[in-house]
Amino acid sequence: MNRFTARLHRIDGVIFSSPRVTLALILAVTLFFAFQIPGVRMASDFADLLPQQHPYIQLHNEIRDTFGGANNVIVAVQVTEGTIFSNETLQRIHRITQAVDSLYGINHNLVTSLTHRNTRKVWLNEEGTVKSAPHFDPSVAEYTDDELHKMRSDVIANRAVFGLLVAPDLKSALIRGTLNEGELNYEKVFEQLQAIRNKESVPGVTIYATGNPVLVGWVSSYTDQVVQIFLYTVLIMLLLLILYFRKLYGILLPALGIVLTTIWGLGTLSLLGYNLDPLMLVVPFLISARAMSHGIQLVERYYHDLQTYRDSKAAARSAFENLFRPGALGVISDAIGLLLISLGSVPINDKLAVYASLWALSVLVTVLIMVPVLLEILPAPRKTEISHNLMRRMLPMAAGRVTSPKGVSAILIGALLLYGIGGYFASRVQIGEAEPGSPLLYPEHDYNLSSKAVNQAFPGSEELYIIAHTEDKGGIKRPEVVKALADFEAYMLTDPELGAAKGLPDLIMAVNRITHYDDPRWLIVPEDSRVTGGLMFMYMMSSPIPGALLEFADTDEQRANLVFYYKDHQGTTIRRAIHMVKQWMNSSAAQVEGLTIKLAGGLIGVTAAINEAAYETNLLVIPLVLVLIFGSVTFFYWSFHAGWLMMLAMSFATILTYAYMGVSGIGINVNTVPIIAVGIGVGIDYSIYIMDRIRAEYGRLGDLRAAVKHAISTTGVAIGFTAITLIGGVVMWVFISDLRFQADAALLLIVMLILNAVAAMNLVPAWILKFKPKFIMQAAEDASGGNETKREVESPGETEASLIDNPRKIVGETR
Repeated sequence: MNRFTARLHRIDGVIFSSPRVTLALILAVTLFFAFQIPGVRMASDFADLLPQQHPYIQLHNEIRDTFGGANNVIVAVQVTEGTIFSNETLQRIHRITQAVDSLYGINHNLVTSLTHRNTRKVWLNEEGTVKSAPHFDPSVAEYTDDELHKMRSDVIANRAVFGLLVAPDLKSALIRGTLNEGELNYEKVFEQLQAIRNKESVPGVTIYATGNPVLVGWVSSYTDQVVQIFLYTVLIMLLLLILYFRKLYGILLPALGIVLTTIWGLGTLSLLGYNLDPLMLVVPFLISARAMSHGIQLVERYYHDLQTYRDSKAAARSAFENLFRPGALGVISDAIGLLLISLGSVPINDKLAVYASLWALSVLVTVLIMVPVLLEILPAPRKTEISHNLMRRMLPMAAGRVTSPKGVSAILIGALLLYGIGGYFASRVQIGEAEPGSPLLYPEHDYNLSSKAVNQAFPGSEELYIIAHTEDKGGIKRPEVVKALADFEAYMLTDPELGAAKGLPDLIMAVNRITHYDDPRWLIVPEDSRVTGGLMFMYMMSSPIPGALLEFADTDEQRANLVFYYKDHQGTTIRRAIHMVKQWMNSSAAQVEGLTIKLAGGLIGVTAAINEAAYETNLLVIPLVLVLIFGSVTFFYWSFHAGWLMMLAMSFATILTYAYMGVSGIGINVNTVPIIAVGIGVGIDYSIYIMDRIRAEYGRLGDLRAAVKHAISTTGVAIGFTAITLIGGVVMWVFISDLRFQADAALLLIVMLILNAVAAMNLVPAWILKFKPKFIMQAAEDASGGNETKREVESPGETEASLIDNPRKIVGETR
């Protein structure tokens, strides 16, 4: 401690020897970062969500250009009256198909619809030749009623079209497309799709659009709301400062700290070349609110010390010397907690961990150094008194209830009950999405309504790709392989949530039936691989369009793609689908020599990988944050009981947070894990402050109950206002943001901050009164040695206490 204090005095000497030079350097660096801000790009990058080391993602990267990836565009045309088999509706479907085929970055080989040239009917002509033709011919100006009826019959008979591209009620048709992932521009694709919808929507016809590119497009379209939320947040912060201080320095300097911290954070983000993901904006807002709370502490300590020293420069230096160390410890702890997020395998969290931790560390300069330097340069204020009448009236009454014997017992019993109740509801938290549609948007949003409409009309729009791989070229034609894949499809279709399946066995059996005069008895797999290969060749040659087989098998006929259609990508749906695939892989039917089943592509497969990565990150990062704080507190107080007490407070708030997630339907995913980690790191400060203040007061008073009561009555002011400040930094996301996840994330942080404050003001004091930890009880003995008072003034707990106490007595004792 003494060595650190000596170093701190040396830092003090450097900073305050030439305060104007120090301020000029800070402003110069700020100006440099400000010039970098125009390079900041606010956008969601699909690749950032993918854990690249996961085997599902590695398979996705292998097959996305051949069989398709997860960036699928799905457009549905639905008529109110009649069916889609009218000239006007078919022409509309064709125009939309052409428009989808012209989208920026579209893979032209993976566009399908009823009117697309690759969607064909196959038949055997009188000469015994397999022929094919598109169901819809755009060169025909107008179909007759008989021709429309024939087209309708052909579509119903085509298993590859009926149910998959045309709804069973014949009122809807799908247009599907897949984007090339190397050319993703979600905003441009979204604008083009919205233009298509606006152009083709007429009374009696509804155009729906869904798929991951549409979702990201909607998310990106709300980035303009950030400015509005930012302005409201600034007004809230200024109002809080005015209500709290009612003094010019108390309003301007913390606000200036927010501005500088934001400039440094955004400049760092630009220099790193990272994009600012709209879904993670709540975290920077919280960091900025945290910067303001540090500024408030410094200014308030300055005003109190000014009453003692009657000298502005001495008060500014005293504020720096007393608050830099605990403030720096808090900032560094926050930064380390943020940096731990990078231990997960998802790139978006890696980037967030790096730039958010650097953003948090910038507070060391932009607030903890800049504010005291400005206070030394600026003229001394005339009035120095600060009062907090409302909180001072409320907290002593609360302290009396908490410290009473009945209050202590009630709190500990209540906490035990809440642990049990919280654990029960926490067990309901889903891994992944907890409800149909996207939780990023509200249920009544156009995207979720489109997804609901598509999944009600069709077997499902969420695709799971499973790849069958054989050791040799042409191995996919072997009868035992095709039969195994047919058995696999049949097994998967026993899942009631699976809407449909499509694979190579369906094609082979369908062509086999056609070549036998459409006799249903020939809807079987041939016993000879040469016959199988011949059927595949006949189908390919019947189409004048190259690549007719590419949706089923690769050009080497070594890999086949089986597609399974689900109605949602909820966590339970995905886990059941993956479990069924693995269960079949272990069955006797799958034990075919040279055949390997690989998981998993499509949106379902990619989301499964993301969910598994989020779950592993949650199991790793959250406990590590808890252990880090436990270790830090244990080391600082040299007491395992102190570490345990903080672990108790953290676990109480964390379990109830997970319980809130279980009740609210918020799942554990790649977006929520960082929010929880940040909330734990920021919220535990309250318990540290109150515990340290109790220890300091017991050393001074020698009466534990009086020490606890005084700590709650005094440090509670700082805890209360700090909590209000941090809540004010994120609360506007709840009321303004059209992105449900941002609102849910902000609300989740607010819940965590409140729960941590409740634990600090109730659970920690009650535990100390009941069990009388040794590290607390020794404070009086240490104080009798004459050194404890000085240590307490320098401790982090005194940081918050200094916000409300007159320091004259303490200063007098330590000088």
